[in-house]
Amino acid sequence: MTAQVDYLAVLFTTTSGASGDLLGSDETELEQLVWQLVDLTNKKLGKVNEVLIRPEHSDLAEDCLGEREDSEESVSTVTGLEHALNLFHLRLTNEVNSLGTGTSVCVCTDGQLHIRQVLHPEAAGKNLALPECFNSFFDLRKEFRKHFPSADTKNLEVQKMAESLNVTVEPVAVLDPTAVLDPTAILDPTAVLSPVTAALQVQTMANIVLALLLEPLCHTFSNPERVTEKFESGTCSKMERVCDNTVIRARGLPWQSSDQDIARFFRGLNIAKGGAALCLNAQGRRNGEAMVRFISEEHRDMALQRHKHHMGNRYIEVYKATGEDFLKIAGGTSSEVALFLSREDQVIVRMRGLPFTATPDQVLAFFSQGEGPKEACPVSGDKDGILFVRFPDGRPTGDAFVLFASEENAQCALRKHKDILGKRYIELFKSTAAEVQQVLNRYTSAPLIAVAPAPLVSMLPSVSLLPSPGGVRDCLRLRGLPYTATIEDILAFLGEYTHDIRPHGVHMVVNQQGRPSGDCFIQMRSAERAFSASQRVHKQVMSGPGQAGKRGVNSRYVEVFPCSAEEMGLVLMGGSLSHTHVHTHTRTRSGTGLSPPPCKSRRLSPPSYSFPPVPSILPAEAAGLFPPIGQVLLSPRPLGPGQAYYPASTQLYMNYTAYYPSPPGSPNTIGYYPSSTPLPSPGGVVRMHGLAYKELLNTIQGYQYATEDGLVHAHANMHDHDPSRTLLTQPKEWVCI
Repeated sequence: MTAQVDYLAVLFTTTSGASGDLLGSDETELEQLVWQLVDLTNKKLGKVNEVLIRPEHSDLAEDCLGEREDSEESVSTVTGLEHALNLFHLRLTNEVNSLGTGTSVCVCTDGQLHIRQVLHPEAAGKNLALPECFNSFFDLRKEFRKHFPSADTKNLEVQKMAESLNVTVEPVAVLDPTAVLDPTAILDPTAVLSPVTAALQVQTMANIVLALLLEPLCHTFSNPERVTEKFESGTCSKMERVCDNTVIRARGLPWQSSDQDIARFFRGLNIAKGGAALCLNAQGRRNGEAMVRFISEEHRDMALQRHKHHMGNRYIEVYKATGEDFLKIAGGTSSEVALFLSREDQVIVRMRGLPFTATPDQVLAFFSQGEGPKEACPVSGDKDGILFVRFPDGRPTGDAFVLFASEENAQCALRKHKDILGKRYIELFKSTAAEVQQVLNRYTSAPLIAVAPAPLVSMLPSVSLLPSPGGVRDCLRLRGLPYTATIEDILAFLGEYTHDIRPHGVHMVVNQQGRPSGDCFIQMRSAERAFSASQRVHKQVMSGPGQAGKRGVNSRYVEVFPCSAEEMGLVLMGGSLSHTHVHTHTRTRSGTGLSPPPCKSRRLSPPSYSFPPVPSILPAEAAGLFPPIGQVLLSPRPLGPGQAYYPASTQLYMNYTAYYPSPPGSPNTIGYYPSSTPLPSPGGVVRMHGLAYKELLNTIQGYQYATEDGLVHAHANMHDHDPSRTLLTQPKEWVCI
C-alpha cells in the first residue's frame, strides 16, 4: 500500500455551462477554481483560495469580479486558463512550503468530472500542459464509500456525506456570514453556481476529509486515481474477452487523424492499451470512424458525455459499441503481426503501391537515401522492422508497414510521400497497430464460407448482370452532393432543366445507416435533355442551405452524368458503375462495370416511380438451401403496373464474399450454395448468411408469390410426398424469410 500523502488540495470547479452530473458535457470553458489545503498530518485546514477566470474573448462582469478581488487577497481574477493554472500552482506551492511538514500533495475532488471532464479536456484543446498534481487525484466519493459500502457513488453528493459524518460548516471570513450551502443548486445541471456556493462546497468537503481522518474511521488517503498521460499502442487477440460496457464508437473523425489524436480527444479518460482502433472501408482507406476501448465502464460513460464535442472544426459523434465490434477491427490472430507490433514505442508508417517484386533491401534503400528536407531516416530493426502484406497464397499485395524509432524519424519518412521506388511512386501514411491488424486480416483471412464458384457459374443463365449498353440514357446521375442537400436544393441546382424532370423523378440514395450517400438519380423526359443538362451543370457548385448560391462550408461541386434507367436500377439495388472493362461470365462489355454490392441494399427515396414488368431471370436451377431449415421455393414474378418499388429487372448478385474486417456499416458475408439436383418446381433458393431479419426484408422485397405459396417453418414435420409444401402459412402480400 502506498504511504499517505502529506497534504490534500480539496478542489471544486465551475464552468459557464452545465454543472452537477453533466459538468463538462457541454464543452464550455472553466470559469472558477476554488480550493482549500488540508494538512493530513496535523489535521488542520488552510485558507480558502479562489481564482475567477475571465474568458480571453469575452466580457465578464467587471464590477462583480472587482468587488470580490478587493475584499480578500485569496480571491483573484485572471484572463485565460493558462494564467489560472499558473496562479493555482504558485499559490499551492507557496502554502505547502510555508507549512513545512511535508512536500507531497494531491488533489481531492467530489467525483471524477472536475479533473477528467473539465480540466484535462480544456487544457488539451488549448495545447496547455497541466501541473503534475492534476495527473493523480482522490475521489472523495470513493474514499467515503470505503467506510460506507452501501452508498451509491453516482448518487452520492457532498451534503449526504456531511450528514452521515455529522459535519457542520461555519463559513469563513471570505464568505458571506449568512451564506448557506444549497444542495439543490449543486445537483441541478442547469443551475448557475455563485462563487459563494462553490466556496461553501469546498469548505464542506475539507471538513469531510477531517472527519474521515479522525477516530473511529482513521482513514488513510493512499492509492489515488491516475490519469493516463500517454496513449499506449498494443495488440489485441481475437480470442481476448472485451467487455461490452467499455467500448464506444466515434464517428466523424478527420480522415488524417491517428490513434494519438483520438487519445487527445478523450484526454482525461484512461484508454486501454491498444484500445484506439481506426476503421477502414472496403478500399482500405479510413472511413472516419474508430472503436475505442476504455479501462472501465465508468470511463466509457464519461466518454459518452463527449458526444458532439469538437476535434478541430469537426464535431465527433460518440455511441455505445460492443466488445465484438472492437475485436472485428482491432483483433488479430497472426503471430507474425504480433511479433512485429510487440516492439514498444515504435511509430508505424504504411507504404502503399509497392512493386510486387519489391524486397526488404529496396525498402531500406528507399528510406536511407535523400538530402535536404528528404534526408535519410533509418528503419527501426533493419529488415525486422518491415512487414510485407501478402495474400494467403504468398503473392504480394503492394502494401507494407515499416517501423521507426521516433516521431521525428517517422515525419522524415513521410516527406518521401510519392517518391519513386523502381518504376512506381509510393504512397506513405502514418499508421496504427489496429490498422496493421485490419489490413492483414483483410488479405490473409480465409472466407467465412468456402464457396466454389465454378459450379455456380455454370448454372447461371446467359443473361449478363450488367445493364444493356444500348439502353436509352434518359436519366441523370448526380454524384458528390452535400450531405445536407434536399430535393429543393437539387431542383434549384438544375435551374431551367427542372421542367424536364418526370413526375416523382428525383431519387435520393441513402446508405445502409439511412444517411445521405451524396448520390442522386433524376429521370428526364428525353435523352437529349438529359445530355444537355449534364453538359451545362457538370462540376458546378451546389451551395448548402441558406447560402443562396454562395460558396460556404457545405458547398461542393457536383458531377453530373447521363445514364440509363437500367443503370439507375443497378446502383439503387446495391451495385456500382465504373468505366473499366469487366468480363462477366462469357460476355465482355466496356464502358460500364460492376463491383460487388454491399449486403444491405441502398434504398430508394421517395419510392414512387412505376417500373414496367419484365420477365424474371432466376432459373429453376438456382441454388438450394441445406437442412435443417428445409427447402423454400421462391418464385420471383414481375410487379404489376403501378406498383411503386424497385425494378423487377434487378438481378440477384451471386457468390459475393467479403474478406474485409467489418467496421460498422461494412458488408457482412454472403455465400450461395449450388444445388446438386434440379428442384422439382420453378423458382430458386439462396442461402443468405449473416443477415438480420430487416436486412432479409430489404433483399426479398419486390418478389410476389402466388396464393398457393407460403412460408416454411423449421420446427415441423416434412411432407413425404411434397417437401416443398411443408407447413404453408396463410398467404401474404410479399415473401419474407
